[in-house]
Amino acid sequence: MVLDADAAYLALKTRDARFDGRLFVGVTTTGIYCRPVCRVRTPRRPHCRFFASAAQAEAAAFRPCLKCRPEIAPGLSAMDSSHALAMAAARALEHAVAAGAEVSLAQLAARLGVSDRHLRRIFHAAHGVAPHDYLTTQRLLLAKRLLTDTAEPVAQVALASGFASLRRFNAAFAQRYRMPPSRLRRDGTAATASHGPVVRLAWRPPYDVDGMLAFLARRAVPGLEQADGLEWRRTLAVSRGNRRHAGWLAAHFVPEHCELQLRIAPTLAPVLGDVIARVRQGFDLDADPAAIDAVLAASALPRGQGVRVPGAFDGFEGAVRCVIGQQVGVAAARTLARRLVARFGVPVATPFSGLTHLFPTPDTLAAADAGALARLGLVDTRVRALQALAAAVADGGLGLDRAAPLAPTLAALRALPGIDEWTVQTIAMRVLGWPDAWPAGDAALMKALGTRDAAHADALARPWRPWRAYAAVRLWQPLEHAR
Repeated sequence: MVLDADAAYLALKTRDARFDGRLFVGVTTTGIYCRPVCRVRTPRRPHCRFFASAAQAEAAAFRPCLKCRPEIAPGLSAMDSSHALAMAAARALEHAVAAGAEVSLAQLAARLGVSDRHLRRIFHAAHGVAPHDYLTTQRLLLAKRLLTDTAEPVAQVALASGFASLRRFNAAFAQRYRMPPSRLRRDGTAATASHGPVVRLAWRPPYDVDGMLAFLARRAVPGLEQADGLEWRRTLAVSRGNRRHAGWLAAHFVPEHCELQLRIAPTLAPVLGDVIARVRQGFDLDADPAAIDAVLAASALPRGQGVRVPGAFDGFEGAVRCVIGQQVGVAAARTLARRLVARFGVPVATPFSGLTHLFPTPDTLAAADAGALARLGLVDTRVRALQALAAAVADGGLGLDRAAPLAPTLAALRALPGIDEWTVQTIAMRVLGWPDAWPAGDAALMKALGTRDAAHADALARPWRPWRAYAAVRLWQPLEHAR
């Protein structure tokens, strides 16, 4: 637990959104657990039990509230505690659930470089439940979201949530939530197929919405992305097995409610869990600004609260755009990306004028003619780097998502031709979601720090660890606004 019970009850009484996703309350008189921001009448203190995760609450036989919907709460950030390995395992399990992938704890332990037994021990110490129980909770919460927010058949929801059969799904749902899945479908407000699902995603305040949207808008690639007020739109494709689901998403910020309202194409409904995970990463919704701002406030950084690190909605796309951006300005990188999408992207139908293409696939760029890439304006070194990256991803040798193990992934990137350290750190920052990434030698950062010496800049950044990526965004912001 982050708080003692009395402090937790105070956070509940004041509906403090800073603790959303880090604190859950089980009410013994109802058998239901809620987020601290739930708008129902506050239960009496003797009837409350407090938990650090939804999995702990469910392990204690509480079922999720249908009003505040615990599945909407912000998730774990990469540096939530000193148990970084257990946190990495939890994020890997969450990613596997979102992607509909099978999970082997032995393989996960080997991936993280520890034994199966050690992983189970540290996982229980950090999260209060066994990995299997945590995984079941994540699957059921995803199923609850799909049942509430989509019109997908129950059988499809079961498969999309990672259950091997409808029978196992029904049994797990009834055991944990003491109701059949169809109850949520009757009580919910699932979107119609013509408009696609609409889901809500929460964040912990404060959140610099204007800064996030301004950063993305300056880099928006025509045909692929567009900004409109508080709404961000883009095309997206998600592969599941041998099938590729293509469509669009529109994310509307609602700052007064600390929420994002997400609409997606009906064609993406079968992979909604994966889309939600990508959106949470793209907008850095799981960050803990209280912890981050406490470290950065003690330095000479530009003032600002709630700064988030803009992430990647697609790992391969994000890495390619980092490669394209090597040693060129933002406007030039955007032009090159626009040409790449127009030449090698696949057309897709959307209801928005100007959203016309999907980003090229790794297979497409790996097999592309080098001369055709060069004619887009890419220098030979960049062409070789881009195609080496595409080939590594296409053959499965390089995974680019937030669940990828950091050190091996960075080592694999450094081994590719034409990938410099700036690109490696920028990929770590925006694609892998590593909060301590520091784009070494970045000209804008050194200008903001008043030095031309990269080693001196690195020394100045040491007090900001483990949040140097957030410090970098703060340093970039005044320069962005000045352009």
